[in-house]
Amino acid sequence: MKDIFKLDGKIAVVTGGAGGIGEALAMGLGYHGATVVVSSRNREAIEAVARKITEETGSEAVAVPVDVTDEQSTADLMNRVKEKYGRIDILVNAMGMNIKHDAFEYPMEDWEKLFDVNVKGTMIACKAAGRIMREQKSGAIVNLSSVRGIRGYTGGNTGYCATKGAVELITRALALEWAPHGIRVNALGPALVITPGTRHIAENPELAKKYASAVPMGRIGMPEDMVGAVVFLASEAASFVSGQTIYVDGGLTAA
Repeated sequence: MKDIFKLDGKIAVVTGGAGGIGEALAMGLGYHGATVVVSSRNREAIEAVARKITEETGSEAVAVPVDVTDEQSTADLMNRVKEKYGRIDILVNAMGMNIKHDAFEYPMEDWEKLFDVNVKGTMIACKAAGRIMREQKSGAIVNLSSVRGIRGYTGGNTGYCATKGAVELITRALALEWAPHGIRVNALGPALVITPGTRHIAENPELAKKYASAVPMGRIGMPEDMVGAVVFLASEAASFVSGQTIYVDGGLTAA
């Protein structure tokens, strides 16, 4: 049987590619043979990731800045990729943010910021890449959800949970609407992952023990733990998989 997990010859766009999870996913796609377009608002960071992919994996990688909350910026990104490579085979939306507030006092301006990036940004990127995928009658999209898309949580996370619930249903709705065009749409649902934004947890033994104790496998996730699921969803191995979320959570959502 041929290697159905190989991504040789595939063109992949990773939005949020400079973040902890996004960088790991971009690297993973490169290791499995894809040409990777790394995108975010931070030009310096995405250029560093693109260089790292090329140096460590041998796959081609380029950096293209984007603001996924802006339709024109995102359309320009996707059109540049199409002009350069002729197609877009894979879109991974790895951008995301969290702003925590007590729900009684949650400022609506912060609520809107969360929805702008996590929800609006996801939809804009899907739409811009989806139009190109429709023309070629094929494509695989993976959105970044979370275990918080299906399970609420305390600590000021109401806004974050709401955005990830929205991403879950965007994923399912697009999977239904775009299936006739050969476009598969799935999502990745991590539990807590140690990234630059959550490193303080790993550096605090008591806090790390608290979070790890809630996970059946007894540890906190790392960005590299997310790679296998995304490579699977982006590859031919998942050719009959759409509208699903894979929870990479150490068994957390099994309870």
